[in-house]
Amino acid sequence: MSIQILPARLANQIAAGEVVERPASVIKELVENSLDAGADKIELEIDRGGHKRILIRDNGNGIVQDELELALSRHATSKISCLDDLEQILSLGFRGEALASISSVARLTLTSKPASQAQAWQARAEGRDMAVQLQPVAHPNGTSVEVLDLFFNTPARRKFLRSEKTEFQHIDETVKRIALSRFDVAFSLKHNGKLLRHYPKAESQVARQKRLSLVCGQAFGQQALSIQSEYQGLILNGWLLNQGSTSQDQQYFYVNGRMMRDKLINHAIRQAFEGILAADCHPAYVLYLQLDAKEVDVNVHPAKHEVRFHQARLVHDFIFRALQDAIERPQFEEELAQPQVRQMPDAEPRHDYIRPLQAKVGESTGMYRGTGLPARAADNYQQLMRPSPTAATAPQLNNPPWLLVQGRFLLLEQQQKAYLLEVRKLAKTQLKESLKAPVSQPLLMPVAVNLSDSAADLTNKQDELEALGFVVKIDKHKLMLKQVPAGFRQYHWPDLLPLLIDCPAGEALNCLLGALTDTKQSYTHEQVQQLWQWCQQRNLLNEILTAQATELPLADWIQNNAD
Repeated sequence: MSIQILPARLANQIAAGEVVERPASVIKELVENSLDAGADKIELEIDRGGHKRILIRDNGNGIVQDELELALSRHATSKISCLDDLEQILSLGFRGEALASISSVARLTLTSKPASQAQAWQARAEGRDMAVQLQPVAHPNGTSVEVLDLFFNTPARRKFLRSEKTEFQHIDETVKRIALSRFDVAFSLKHNGKLLRHYPKAESQVARQKRLSLVCGQAFGQQALSIQSEYQGLILNGWLLNQGSTSQDQQYFYVNGRMMRDKLINHAIRQAFEGILAADCHPAYVLYLQLDAKEVDVNVHPAKHEVRFHQARLVHDFIFRALQDAIERPQFEEELAQPQVRQMPDAEPRHDYIRPLQAKVGESTGMYRGTGLPARAADNYQQLMRPSPTAATAPQLNNPPWLLVQGRFLLLEQQQKAYLLEVRKLAKTQLKESLKAPVSQPLLMPVAVNLSDSAADLTNKQDELEALGFVVKIDKHKLMLKQVPAGFRQYHWPDLLPLLIDCPAGEALNCLLGALTDTKQSYTHEQVQQLWQWCQQRNLLNEILTAQATELPLADWIQNNAD
């Protein structure tokens, strides 16, 4: 077969396969057009689950007569005009494919009247030849779109439609999602002539709470906890249940007002709830993320269900920490009455995983973890987290009093005696000293491991780990590691945690130090110099040499081999 340009009707039907999956997707596209047109009242009338008839009526800006026919053409839109617009999309729609795609697989009637136009006009288009017919009609300000006999000219697609009841359930869910995205717009939904949903405009907090209850149920509306968090241009607000739900039908997330089912967002939310919900429970939430339109690309999915963030890691971690802080904050019920926006300064973010020694977010007074820290513990932690002034300003030793051999051994002379010292033992001593007065530091992502039946009784093990600065939580047959000793967060805990669980009682410290200081590990000159300076600052050198170094008969060797 030779290469050829597809006819317009066939090309539109192919495009319709991406845009028009079922009646609910038609509803979504048309309602989004109404919202982009500035409507604050949208009425939906559905017959036979959308199989037979879909009518969307709004009071938006309308379409002038000269542009009605053009509006039914592919890639015709008023929302973007250049590449710069595509890089900062603020509207819900932007591709100009919805009306053309729908009209290619259904009988579509578009009626519109702008306020500045005395007469309303109507455009009709059917799937086969897509010829548009214009005629004057009576119509109030705004736009109506009627879709009849969906997939009437594509029987293969029509037979995949589900029952009337199932298709209407999808439509109902779509309307719910849109209603939660725009509280400033009134929505009504009729099915087979019967009014089933009515969501009045909700401009006050009380009215928004009422709409939340109408969509998500009274239980969610009464028990939902309010959340508001802000950091570096990212704003997250909404509601969530800290005890979760037995179903997944109460999960709504919006990015700049666009309903979203994004993998990165879902992963961040699951991580925040991990170890908190029972195995048969699911997170329940209505959340809104706002950020600069330039920082998110919405043109990555045919149905615009997914987005791509330019700073994906920042967005993921922000959502995770904001939700985890909210779930674990004890005074949530007090804040629900008067929610406060948690502003996190750019220079010193208030998340405790960034500055573990400050008060936890939500605590008015008190030291980290609500208890006073020993002075030595705080000093050790601060030295681990940032370079000491001496280390930062001291010049590099051009002639260090030791020789690094094979990256693993130090050959040095002390008090006219020669010693051989494993660098690994020096590193182990440093780690051991830092664990004498441990300070816990939250992991960015908690680590969970499944427990075997033989490890069911972990009470003693938990106490042993917590004495070293670990914070763990046991839930049935799963152990969750949430905090580690300060300065140890960079290690790969999914591998280390099972080793600590399986080690003999009372040997957790030795197992940890052994795993972190491999006998075959090589050290650089800079690493050794840092360890050496650390020993000198604490006057531990003589103690280490006596206990761990091997004295060499170097003087005898020189005397025997000298010329």
